[in-house]
Amino acid sequence: MIAVDTNILVYAHRMDSPFHAPAARRITELAEGGRAWAIPWPCVHELLSIVTNPRIYDPPTAIAVALDYVEGVFQSPNLVLLAETDLHWKTLRPLVAAGRIAGARAHDARIAAICIQHRVRELWSADRDFSRFPDLTAVNPLMS
Repeated sequence: MIAVDTNILVYAHRMDSPFHAPAARRITELAEGGRAWAIPWPCVHELLSIVTNPRIYDPPTAIAVALDYVEGVFQSPNLVLLAETDLHWKTLRPLVAAGRIAGARAHDARIAAICIQHRVRELWSADRDFSRFPDLTAVNPLMS
């Protein structure tokens, strides 16, 4: 299963992104394809936080528009939303220790742990920080 990180979702949503067209195309391929694909719940929260933030976008996405975008993505019949399991700490702790994770990168470790717990085959992300987690294959779908 392929999981999608926040930045790909943001690019697919924000038409002013220089990566909008390829990101939107890749999300549409997943959403309309026949295979299961996933979004970790923390990425949904982060998407809403980023696109509605006036310090990041001028103008920011209106909250109602952002919620409608998420609702539209959720209409994909083969979308799986991923959350922490009871094994989360047992997965997260060694990732943080081995990767020497500190500060804001703890969020990436959380996403990686969730993906590993759910046996995600690859995480689509434009964030190279995921290379710190050798048990998770990160792929930038905008480069292929």
